[in-house]
Amino acid sequence: MKRILVIDDAATVRLYHREILEAAGFEVSEAINGLEALERVAEGPFDLYLVDINMPKLDGYGFLRELRGRDIPQAPAIMISTEAEESDQRRGFESGANLYLVKPARPDQLLAHVRLLLGEGPAS
Repeated sequence: MKRILVIDDAATVRLYHREILEAAGFEVSEAINGLEALERVAEGPFDLYLVDINMPKLDGYGFLRELRGRDIPQAPAIMISTEAEESDQRRGFESGANLYLVKPARPDQLLAHVRLLLGEGPAS
């Protein structure tokens, strides 16, 4: 089972993404900010990261820069935020995101991107 780490300081957003991903058969862990996410990464590898930008202690940009600088197996990351400016997206990609989505992402849209980045085909 593929493991996904959802990183967002909003409990309702984490729950929304968790329910979508678990219903599709993924194992989901959560972190409330970038620092906690780095602790989860140290406990074991993930297959994909779903990363918010605006979080206390360590934001999504900082988390991805720190993650990408580590000598560990790397997994794709989707940056997902209410920030919709082109500069936000560019900064996300420069930090190490593979994809940038604007919240709220529709469940079918989110799952299509997750499956694509995990190398899986569309749901049957």
